[in-house]
Amino acid sequence: MTLLTDVQLRPVLDSRGNATVEADVTTEDGGFGRAAAPSGASTGEYEAIELPARESIEKTTEHALPHLEGEVDVNHQRDVDNALHEADGTGNFSEIGANSAVAISMAAAKAGADSNGVPLYKHLGGAFRGENFPIPFGNVIGGGEHAKDATDIQEFLGAPVGAPTIEDAVFANANLHATVGDILDERGVGAGKGDEGAWAPPISDADAFEIMEEAVTRVEEDVGFEIRFGLDVAASEMYEDGEYVYSDTTRSPEEQIEYMADLIQDYDLIYCEDPLDENDFEGTAELTEAVSDTDCRLCGDDLFVTNVSRLQEGIDTGAGNTILIKPNQIGSMSDTMDAIELAVRNGYETVISHRSGETEDTTIAHIAVATDAGFIKTGAVAGERTAKLNELMRIADRAA
Repeated sequence: MTLLTDVQLRPVLDSRGNATVEADVTTEDGGFGRAAAPSGASTGEYEAIELPARESIEKTTEHALPHLEGEVDVNHQRDVDNALHEADGTGNFSEIGANSAVAISMAAAKAGADSNGVPLYKHLGGAFRGENFPIPFGNVIGGGEHAKDATDIQEFLGAPVGAPTIEDAVFANANLHATVGDILDERGVGAGKGDEGAWAPPISDADAFEIMEEAVTRVEEDVGFEIRFGLDVAASEMYEDGEYVYSDTTRSPEEQIEYMADLIQDYDLIYCEDPLDENDFEGTAELTEAVSDTDCRLCGDDLFVTNVSRLQEGIDTGAGNTILIKPNQIGSMSDTMDAIELAVRNGYETVISHRSGETEDTTIAHIAVATDAGFIKTGAVAGERTAKLNELMRIADRAA
């Protein structure tokens, strides 16, 4: 037994310059863990509730810390997380804030790993298998809620599926990001960057698809292995009064299903996240069936929100074949692992994901390795994004 003896909470900056919560956890034998909560811009209606950082810290200090300090064993993560749930008492962390809850939960897991002298991914029960590494999705063109006056589709993602090592994959995505920038320059298109470091040019979705195809071809020729791409549509952000509102048109739910199916097939997309509204399980099931002859990972983010009840509804209706995993969406490591286990048992793939408002925390890299996830979303550039990618390469290097 290794008691958690001290929790320190503080506000820190996230990548958008907003305050988020960082937690330091110390154990009786000197084990230490530090973690910080990310935050999203395109957030699902059913996510755990984030409070303003200072309010969350105040409420957590009052209601949760007395149930943690000197009371729970960091080697039993579920005891830590149950204490957080019991102190909160709401089911969605709306009392103490999911930002404080997930920061403490992740920090406690790190403290347990430190006490046992093992990397976090091993503490979580995983092993690095060398050839089986999570393929990183690199966000290279972005719009939607992450960048105004850019594409309607929120993310165009590189996927270096043929990379022989995680290092090759990471640098291929960085190459793809740079190549997209070069193509934009060649076309005389000025572009800033969105929340996640993706280029945010004032172009149409159709132009973005053309640029992605050209960039992928160039980088494949350079690196010598297969690269594909995918999308995060974030369709809930477009959904208004029963229609999907694009900058140049509107689509009915039926037209949106047909449009998404055509994109998946025409561009051989390996990934398509949230192609429909977050409440449309039946439509997502229809789309899943329509593209069942492809290898596209039809992924629920806002649809599932890392929640076992939402995921079970998707399983029961046949909606999607992949779940996006975001620990802060559900508020604790145990709830996160429960969603992953349910997905794997039912043949769903998992994609471990960052948020648009990020920190330098690298927990998701360890979760991806520990659970043998097929993919990880981190972005491709910017320090808070590369922190996760660099950690994946460190894990691979240590395990070699």
